[in-house]
Amino acid sequence: MARRPKDVTHLHGHHVVTGEELRATFADDSGMPPSRFGRRLFHAIVLVLLVGVIAAGAVGAWAVMNGVVKVPAAVASKAPTSLCPGTTFDYVPNETVSLNVFNATSRSGLAGTVAEQFAARGHKVGAVDNSDTAYSGVGVVISGVKGQAAAFNVQRNLAGTDYYEDNREDESVDVILTPGYEGLVEPEQVDKTPGKLSCPREDLRIADNSKWPIIPTNPADN
Repeated sequence: MARRPKDVTHLHGHHVVTGEELRATFADDSGMPPSRFGRRLFHAIVLVLLVGVIAAGAVGAWAVMNGVVKVPAAVASKAPTSLCPGTTFDYVPNETVSLNVFNATSRSGLAGTVAEQFAARGHKVGAVDNSDTAYSGVGVVISGVKGQAAAFNVQRNLAGTDYYEDNREDESVDVILTPGYEGLVEPEQVDKTPGKLSCPREDLRIADNSKWPIIPTNPADN
């Protein structure tokens, strides 16, 4: 009986992979050209990266919303905001102005003297007393929003003062005489043309009723 030729693809019962089979295994059996396959591979990589970026963004948003990551607050604008009223006021009649006069100087009786001078001009004088303040200018004129026209009248009679607004709801005006005070404007020289309130130290102003009547934020600069 003729002996069967030896099958070289089997060795001791195991199949031996040939070169053709190996090439067939790694070949693109879809028939896709190599350039097209490369483009698809590139698109797949981009898609994976995009999904990773979206996932990272979602995790970051969750962290910010839950306070895990603190985001620095936006830097506030350094542009100064004027606290001085920009309204132009008419000079109201002296008889319509109600004011209180306070002496923050070392000159005894000054509040009473100035109060009498205002009264002689027709102003309605209320309280007359001493006061304390770190302000060292000519004087301070204080009112609420409703009393700004009256405060304008007072500033025209007491030149060089600085206006401050507080939270009072009536039309009264407080006048605080400070060490720089030298006297009222002569009645016949009072400027009665329309104008605005004077706030030369608006960057030092404070509206704090607990520190009434007024304390500049930096007394050393006064």
